[in-house]
Amino acid sequence: MQDPKDPIADDDSDQGGGPANEFGQWTARPMLNEDRRPPAGEPLFNLPGVVLALIAVLAGVHLLRVFVFTPQTDYEFLLEFSFLPLRYASPEVLAQALGGATLPGGEGAKVWTFLTYAFLHGSFTHLAFNALWLAVFGSALARRFGTMRFLGFSAVTAIAGAAAHLATHFGEPIPVVGASAAISGHMAAVARFAFDHGGPLGMMRGNHPSAYRQPATSLARALSNPQVLTFLAVWFAVNLIFGMGSLSFGGNSPTIAWEAHIGGFIAGLALFSLFDPVPRRR
Repeated sequence: MQDPKDPIADDDSDQGGGPANEFGQWTARPMLNEDRRPPAGEPLFNLPGVVLALIAVLAGVHLLRVFVFTPQTDYEFLLEFSFLPLRYASPEVLAQALGGATLPGGEGAKVWTFLTYAFLHGSFTHLAFNALWLAVFGSALARRFGTMRFLGFSAVTAIAGAAAHLATHFGEPIPVVGASAAISGHMAAVARFAFDHGGPLGMMRGNHPSAYRQPATSLARALSNPQVLTFLAVWFAVNLIFGMGSLSFGGNSPTIAWEAHIGGFIAGLALFSLFDPVPRRR
């Protein structure tokens, strides 16, 4: 998202599965009412530790920028760690755009900013929206994947989002920040299993561990599920409408780098099976 003051575009306890053979002999059984209750002593609404940690890191980075950094330090920090398509332009274009100055980070920033931009946000509103969707979709995915697979998947989808934005905005001087591309990947991945029979949305299983151990169908079969298709259609429609500027959050609205969202979403949809620890349904 683009902060009203800064021309910033947004790209925008784990209960994960574990090794594949952990679920090799798991079979479905009828859900009883007591199965839907959380274990004794466990809060009804809880988030996996990795999701809580990520939200804390995102909030911490933003608080540091707002309350600790000087405006000049924050500006240099953004240039070094946000994703800036201008960074990949030819030396001649760079020299003309920067008036002979150089960008912080040098050649290394061409690599690390494909990921570090996801830890920055343009405003508290931007951060709050991403934290909310991370809590909802990231939690479901972390319960299925476990900590390390979840972090790896998040990194890959964030990188895919940056790559999609670079392909469509090559050489532009507007930096991109936000975790939205990675969260879009979470949404796509959750769609691969949440609507299946016995999944989190399939039989009202909620957060019961068995709901996250159901084998997922193939991508082709998932795309034939009317619920999945409806979810995809709504997701793409909302992103395209926001991206074309037909809909806004109101008043001094930030813009949305919807191409990065789509890049992360498509990567999440396509790469889900590579990270999924649960054996495929046959």
